[in-house]
Amino acid sequence: MTTTGEECAPARGGPWWWERRRGAALDVGLAAVSAVECAAEGVPFARDAGIPGAAGVVFGLLAGSVLVVRRRWPIAVVLVSIAITPAQMGFLMGIVGLYTLAACELPRRVIASLAGMSLLGTLIVTFVRVRQDMETGELTIGDWFVPFASITTSLGLTAPPLLLGLYVGARRRLMESLRERADSLERELQLLAERAEERAEWARGEERTRIAREMHDVVAHRVSLMVVHAAALQAVARKDPEKAVRNAALVGDMGRQALTELREMLGVLRSGPEERSAPVASAVGASVPLAAVGVAAAAAASRAAGDGEGPCLSELDELVGQSVAAGMVVDLSVEGEERSYPPVVEQTAFRVVQEALTNVHKHAAGAKTYVRLAHRGSEIAMQVENGPPPEAASSARLPSGGNGLVGMKERVAALGGVFVSGPTDAGGFRVSAVIPAAGAA
Repeated sequence: MTTTGEECAPARGGPWWWERRRGAALDVGLAAVSAVECAAEGVPFARDAGIPGAAGVVFGLLAGSVLVVRRRWPIAVVLVSIAITPAQMGFLMGIVGLYTLAACELPRRVIASLAGMSLLGTLIVTFVRVRQDMETGELTIGDWFVPFASITTSLGLTAPPLLLGLYVGARRRLMESLRERADSLERELQLLAERAEERAEWARGEERTRIAREMHDVVAHRVSLMVVHAAALQAVARKDPEKAVRNAALVGDMGRQALTELREMLGVLRSGPEERSAPVASAVGASVPLAAVGVAAAAAASRAAGDGEGPCLSELDELVGQSVAAGMVVDLSVEGEERSYPPVVEQTAFRVVQEALTNVHKHAAGAKTYVRLAHRGSEIAMQVENGPPPEAASSARLPSGGNGLVGMKERVAALGGVFVSGPTDAGGFRVSAVIPAAGAA
């Protein structure tokens, strides 16, 4: 209800201002009983007032029927009951009106004022009636009975409905508050579930990118070298059989290495269901069909960091040697004191150099390449720079998806490092990266 006693909610199942039909039936029934009561009490009132009895009955019917609007205008009902109190009419209407008034969301001062007026009116009328009865000899009790009867009657007709209405109103407001709080919690839980689903979807996208990056690192370099060696094998097969045999052996070794790394990757992707489902289940609170994708990618990306089985900087000489064997001129230089780094840092540094050499094979076959590695106090720096390819160099027609530089930048940025790449003034290309030694992302 509003501060004026009117219900602010529109009718949902009952007529006019009633919310339910049973509420309307109850009010109509109470109004009918009150009208009959007031009509019966209107007969002695008309006799004492010297007016026709029919007029008293009609007045009682009209006054008692006001109770039908108790939910709409409770203040009006209480005022009418106070007004007809001197005529000793409307006891039921006064009781029900005070209860409805106290249960409404009205200011306490308004409720207290109207309740005080009703108490005072009942007290005065009862005092006068009892005094008159004692004077006429109908009551022979002592004078003490007049105030006792007045106070008892007025409190009995005012206090119980007022206290009951206050209790019901407080309980109703408490239930509404609890219902609103429950609705709010439900909305918050739904919002949290949506956010968790968004985070899970974002994580799945990130982990799919990690899978693609790992597969690219595993396959691209090995296959690129295999293609280069295959082209060299085709060129020297008839002229230099011994060199062709060596190239064929290199192709076979690289193919076996590529297959080994692919088997390791597939082994991670085929990990047990419990191992796959735990991290994602903790993120979204329920099983996700694509959980295997996310966890497998996370395991693939962190395999080297967790188990120490991934490539490391000690394998850099072998990596450069493979490129040299493929016909590339590579100059490797290392500055600073060599030391160990976290596995994820060494793996990232190795992958950056590996991808840069792969790009040289793809786009600048035959160009001289410089690989520089610098061990500094709090970081490790690497640079791969190649000159322009020779004019007579033949292209191996290696496909390129354009994701190599993006993958290198993502790897370095994930560790809090800096990655820069671009063409040089001499017509070549340069790739530079700096990674913190602690690998702090």
